[in-house]
Amino acid sequence: MVRLKDIALRAGVSVMTVSKVLRDAPDISAATKSRIRRLSEEMGYMPDCLAQGLRTRTTKLLGLVISSITNPIFARIVLGIEEQANELGYDILLVHTLNRTEREETCIRRLLSRRVDGLFLSPVYRMNPTAHIYQELHRCGTPTIVLGHRAPFCGQFVSVETDDLAASYAATRHLLSLGHKRIAFFTGLAAAPWAQERYDGYRRALREAGLEVDERLIFQAGETIEDGAKAALQMLEESPEATAVQAANDLIAMGAANILLGQGLRIPEDISIVGFGNIMSSQFFRVPLTTIRQPKYRLGHAAMDSMLRLLRGEHPDIKRLPADLVVRSSTGPARNPGT
Repeated sequence: MVRLKDIALRAGVSVMTVSKVLRDAPDISAATKSRIRRLSEEMGYMPDCLAQGLRTRTTKLLGLVISSITNPIFARIVLGIEEQANELGYDILLVHTLNRTEREETCIRRLLSRRVDGLFLSPVYRMNPTAHIYQELHRCGTPTIVLGHRAPFCGQFVSVETDDLAASYAATRHLLSLGHKRIAFFTGLAAAPWAQERYDGYRRALREAGLEVDERLIFQAGETIEDGAKAALQMLEESPEATAVQAANDLIAMGAANILLGQGLRIPEDISIVGFGNIMSSQFFRVPLTTIRQPKYRLGHAAMDSMLRLLRGEHPDIKRLPADLVVRSSTGPARNPGT
């Protein structure tokens, strides 16, 4: 293994000078820095990150806790975080909770044991107003950014989120503008604040249009394709005469659409459908999906920006990024706009 004194011997300088160059100290000339850095690369020098961490009391590691990388929403968020972290010399430790609270606690404890400099957390939402692991995390003082909406149990942390209420409102307004009055809503996870915001946006748009929320048009879904399929089957069995479906996310919308198409309904001639998220497959679905485009990559960048401020001892505000409607082939005029 190449050591600092090996580079110093080759360069004809002191070990202290080599150390300063590799730390980019300002009191070393540009020419000396260039010569020593070139020598270190030629000799294959690898810095001892553990030793550096002991000196600086930092690890240059950031923990990233998400449900699963297979969730298409997270791919761009993770990319936005990792790209900026890489440029700043940080490495990312990625762990999956699989939406299980006990696994989430294990993940957080393991990352804290690795002395990460900060944590990005997509919470496993629960109905309880408190969660011991989040209280413990707050007490230990590790800089933490919540990826998504805060709930009471994680309300003490800074968050980066989408303005889901305004976005869902825009989606419902789009359907109303096409003459739809019987708009079914397929809800998300009951404990998730993002699901409640999307439902609230739907209700607000209906109220402003002078329409009452018909509980017969509300169907509990969840967040998967299978959840959307089950909700669609229930809707068909109960026959609420909906002319449109607004889903809490794109996966629910796709699962519902598959069932509707399989029952011989035409989209959008017989029934329109809107998703939320604009995951990559939504554009290439059997009927390209009208949806809400979440700023996933920008959410990742915003999260890293907030983390850097926390690491500097600052107190960043909550960030709510706007999302916009993308109109594709899955929505069209209501078949009976007067009803």
